Amino acid sequence: MTPEALEALRLSLTIAFRAVLFGLPPATLVAWVLVRHRWPGRFLLDLLVHLPLVLPPVVVGYLLLLGLGVHGPIGGWLDATFGLRLAFSTLGATVATAIMSFPLMVRAIRLSIEALDPGLDAAARTLGAGPLDRFLTIALPQMLPGLLSGAVIAFSAGLGEFGAVITFAANIPGETQTLPLAIYAALQSPGGDAAAAQMAGLSILLALTGLAVSEWLNRRVSKRLGRLAG
Repeated sequence: MTPEALEALRLSLTIAFRAVLFGLPPATLVAWVLVRHRWPGRFLLDLLVHLPLVLPPVVVGYLLLLGLGVHGPIGGWLDATFGLRLAFSTLGATVATAIMSFPLMVRAIRLSIEALDPGLDAAARTLGAGPLDRFLTIALPQMLPGLLSGAVIAFSAGLGEFGAVITFAANIPGETQTLPLAIYAALQSPGGDAAAAQMAGLSILLALTGLAVSEWLNRRVSKRLGRLAG
């Protein structure tokens, strides 16, 4: 594998990992709010969270440029106040990847919250356990399969993100050129078919590994929780 491909692989793994790391806590909070609370704006929040799943990724990247670019309201403020530029940077690629993978984490965590046993929470409440204590000792362990599955699926999806990243962060070797972008660049270069095929095979292997790990973790944690409950 060429040094450029290895660098693209490193960037893909780094960006996908950071996207999950930054996105998992707010995804957990949003999933909890959507399941456990009823309020007038809940439907709109649900739509907004899942919008990246149905929008073309290029549109998401374009909206990020409008809002977080140097001339955008948020991006301009970040640049003027902290000297922080998100567009055309590794951090920007991480933000784009996090937004595209965020709904996947929310959906997986939401399913795990909906499957919680309300009787356990009610019993803990009668014993005097507070909300935070009940969440950490009762809800969180039961949510663990969804958390792990969502994180792995989001990580795998992040490895393959293309449209939002290339639109918001561009295709800069060593800075924002992840594996999908490196494949695209190779296909645009004369004689780059072999390199593109090699990187495509690697992408398929990474995707299959992510799916397998997600399923294995889900089954293993579910069995362990079942034994503890029994």
